Amino acid sequence: MVPSRAVVWASLTAMVLIWGTTWAAIRISLQGFPPLTGVALRFAIAGVVLLVLARVFGVRLGGGWSAWKVWIVNTLFTFCLAYSVLYWAEQWVPSGLSAVLFATYPLWVALLAHFVLPGERLTRAASLGVLVGFAGVAVIFSEDFGKLLGPHVAFAAVVLLVAPMSAAAGNVWVKKWGGGMHPLSTAAVPMALTGLLMAPVAWLGEAGGQIHLATAPVLALLYLALIGSAVPFTLFFSLLKHLPATQLSLINYAVPVVAVFIGAVFMKEPVTLREVAGTALVVAGVWAATRTASRQEAG
Repeated sequence: MVPSRAVVWASLTAMVLIWGTTWAAIRISLQGFPPLTGVALRFAIAGVVLLVLARVFGVRLGGGWSAWKVWIVNTLFTFCLAYSVLYWAEQWVPSGLSAVLFATYPLWVALLAHFVLPGERLTRAASLGVLVGFAGVAVIFSEDFGKLLGPHVAFAAVVLLVAPMSAAAGNVWVKKWGGGMHPLSTAAVPMALTGLLMAPVAWLGEAGGQIHLATAPVLALLYLALIGSAVPFTLFFSLLKHLPATQLSLINYAVPVVAVFIGAVFMKEPVTLREVAGTALVVAGVWAATRTASRQEAG
C-alpha cells in the first residue's frame, strides 16, 4: 500500500527531528559506554523490541536467500560498520560537525544508485552537484581542527566519512533487493544481528574499557535504541519501498541543522564560518545530485 502524502511528510518530519537529536545523544552515551559496546547495546535493544512487535502484529519476517541478502547487507553496512565508525569518531568530533559530515550520505547514495538502480541515473547536472558537495567537505576540512578542537579531531573526522559511504551502500542494496519485505523485518533482524555480532567484537576490542552506569549515558543509550533506532529506521525502510533512494536521502538536508543547533545550544560546541560555508556547499550539492530523482518521482 502506497502511503499518502500526509503520511510521507509526517514520517520525514519525525525522522529529521529524531535523527537530528541522536548525534548529541551519542556523545552523551559515550560518557558511560565505550563505542563498540554502545553500538552492540543500542541495536540489541532496538532489535529485540522490534522482533517482539513483529510477533505481536503477526508480521512474517521472511526467509530464504532473498531475505538473507537484505539482512546481511543491512547488518554489515548500514549498522555494524557505519555505526562503529561513527561512535568511534564522535569521541572527538563534535556532534554538529559529525552530522554535517554524515550529510555526504546522499552524495554516495546518488553515485551508487547510478550503477545499481536503473531508475536513478545521474545526469550531468547531478554529477556537478556531487562535485559541489564534495567541495563543501573540502572547505570544512580546510579548518584547522588541531588548533580549534584538539589534535585528534581532523583524523577522526576523515575516518568518520567511511560511515556515510557504508550506510549508502547498505541502503542502495536494500532498495534493490528488499522491495517485497515488511519494514519491520528489514529493520528488526539486522539490528538484532548487529547486537549479536558487535558483542564479541566489543568484548575483544574494548576489554579494558570502563562502563559507567550513570543516569545520563544510560538514558541516552535507551533513547538511541528505542526512539533513535526502532522508530526512525522502521519509518525509513517503509518509505524506501515506495520512494527513490536518492529522493529519500534528502532528509539529510535538515538533520544537520537540528544537530548543529542542539550541539551549539546544549553541548556548547563551536560553530565556525568555514563549517557553515562548507555545509551550504554540501546541501547545494546534495540538492543538485538528487533533484533528478525528485522530478522523476513527481512525473
